[in-house]
Amino acid sequence: MEALIPVINKLQDVFNTVGADIIQLPQIVVVGTQSSGKSSVLESLVGRDILPRGTGIVTRRPLILQLVHIDSEDRRKTSEENESKRNGRLYRGIEGEEWGKFLHTKNKIYTDFEMIRQEIDTETERLSGNNKGISDDPIHLKVFSPHVVNLTLVDLPGITKVPVGDQPKDIEIQIRELILKYISNPNSIILAVTAANTDMATSEALKVAREVDPDGRRTLAVVTKLDLMDAGTDAMDVLMGRVIPVKLGIIGVVNRSQLDINQRKLVADSIRDEYAFLQKKYPSLANRNGTKYLARTLNRLLMHHIRDCLPELKTRINVLAAQYQSLLNSYGEPVEDKSATLLQLITKFAAEYCHTIEGTAKYIETAELCGGARICYIFHETFGRTLESVDPLGGLTTIDVLTAIRNATGPRPALFVPEVSFELLVKRQVKRLEEPSLRCVELVHEEMQRIIQHCSNYSTQELLRFPKLHDAIVEVVTSLLRKRLPVTNEMVHNLVAIELAYINTKHPDFADACGLMNNNIEEQRRNRMRDLPTAVPRDKSLKGPGGQSLSPTELPAPEGELAKAASSGPQSSSVSDQIDSGTGNWRGMLRRGEENAGGERAMAVALPASPQKGHAVNLLDVPVPVSRKLSAREQRDCEVIERLIKSYFLIVRKNIQDSVPKAVMHFLVNHVKDCLQSELVGQLYKTVLLDDLLTESEDMAQRRTEAADMLKALQKASQVIAEIRETHMW
Repeated sequence: MEALIPVINKLQDVFNTVGADIIQLPQIVVVGTQSSGKSSVLESLVGRDILPRGTGIVTRRPLILQLVHIDSEDRRKTSEENESKRNGRLYRGIEGEEWGKFLHTKNKIYTDFEMIRQEIDTETERLSGNNKGISDDPIHLKVFSPHVVNLTLVDLPGITKVPVGDQPKDIEIQIRELILKYISNPNSIILAVTAANTDMATSEALKVAREVDPDGRRTLAVVTKLDLMDAGTDAMDVLMGRVIPVKLGIIGVVNRSQLDINQRKLVADSIRDEYAFLQKKYPSLANRNGTKYLARTLNRLLMHHIRDCLPELKTRINVLAAQYQSLLNSYGEPVEDKSATLLQLITKFAAEYCHTIEGTAKYIETAELCGGARICYIFHETFGRTLESVDPLGGLTTIDVLTAIRNATGPRPALFVPEVSFELLVKRQVKRLEEPSLRCVELVHEEMQRIIQHCSNYSTQELLRFPKLHDAIVEVVTSLLRKRLPVTNEMVHNLVAIELAYINTKHPDFADACGLMNNNIEEQRRNRMRDLPTAVPRDKSLKGPGGQSLSPTELPAPEGELAKAASSGPQSSSVSDQIDSGTGNWRGMLRRGEENAGGERAMAVALPASPQKGHAVNLLDVPVPVSRKLSAREQRDCEVIERLIKSYFLIVRKNIQDSVPKAVMHFLVNHVKDCLQSELVGQLYKTVLLDDLLTESEDMAQRRTEAADMLKALQKASQVIAEIRETHMW
């Protein structure tokens, strides 16, 4: 199990090479207030003076310190750790039995620990400034020594309350967030450092540790400066856990004073003095306190913690490896055969575009309708409901109908409803169907534009590698759609024009409606016959102009039949003459009866004002009509025209609702589907355009390299863990 910590060190090295912090490795995080002795504890564990010392805030950047134990008999670095090339020669050995190495200085070896301290100072000031500022960018230091145990520790800036120097006003919040960033890692062990000459109940380190580790399963307390307590007091209750219990324990240590540091007292001498102090002051607890016991405890806790974390760590690494492999695949391989690559991308885009319309695309949108489904919705929901909402008589008043009837009769009073008025009015209503039909074409065109972006984002991510090719494809497809739009609009316009060109009153559906209407008119005529005045004998109603009796076949036809007769040939003139001749027939009496009842059926129409004397009269001046009741005949004529218009309009609307989607599919959708690939190949598959179109975006090559390096690191980390598993170390 001792080999588990070197495994974590190897993993740390692997991820350091790619500058990644995506894996939370087990490590010991040192937390404490400013000047509580954190750095002194770390130096005691290392056995060397390697950290900057002084008053105030000294640690201003996180220091990730890896202690690697090496065999004292082997004073050469292993091939993995100490081989470096310089001027073509291989250097394997170094002077001294202890050395250090920084990540940011690559393969540079430091055997002088004073140089290590200076390098930490220099690197800290490079990012944090030279006036107490802090930075969250860590410094990585690895120390090899036969006098250390395998540990990975993180030294953080001390908790402070009041900003000094050029520190920002929120320095307390910044340091707190930095500490929480590291101790929130569930794979970390929290080393909470508190000075013995302060009240344990006010320990900021324990307070912040409990925020992320309320159960205390990964918190170890260290009490420093045992030799600086007030005379007559001791830390016995604190070390025994009677004041504040800590699950992993409380260990007391004695640090070097500033005077000892100034006089360059060795850490080894300080550890001997510490042991003597503990034997004298705390004889019963001496074997469970002190720097050496702390090092062994940390080593043991870290090994057990690594053993518990390793299975989950392996799973996390495998998941990330799969994700980065997928990411690398999406970036694609560097282009070798540009001609084949271009043709492949064009073909794939055209196929995905068609599949999206047909509903067979690989990536199906779940948030909203897309492609062919949206086109279907436009046809049968949007367009269909819009047509159904168009009122057959919308914008058409009774006065408009009556005016059209009168205008169609010319200077002669009308006996029958003129067909010209019906055609004039029904064409006006049918024309209203053109605007929603053209709007349907526009909506389908917009959706086919949206399909381009859908295919680019979801279906053919390879296009994102080549922004110029993507823009060229969008331009070609947009141009093709733009060319088909006026053709489709023209066809839809013609569909409406066809309906306007010939009003087919012999349409089967329309003939049925007319037959039903004639039956209604015949019924109304019979009702009027029953209501004739009693002063008019029934038999006289069947007399002709000369008093001659008329056979039933010679009776005047209903108005609907008269209309047919008027349009069928010369017979209409004889019928008209027969009706208009004389005033003794039943028709004339009926008209006079209606005129006599004018007080009930119609109001007087306003006449033009009488001209004043001395003023000329302009007969072309049309008086403004005053609202009046329509006569029975006017009401009947308007009702006939409105019913005919409504019946014929519904027939035309049904035709338009069926023919417009078919025209849009043929002239726009299907044409684009059939011609898309040939259009793309014809416009883009040219030798002179290959290099320009297949130019990758500036950051694509860099992202591919980063993803490849990360994948390589993850695979190597997985192999390291697999080797441990093979040796049954957990």
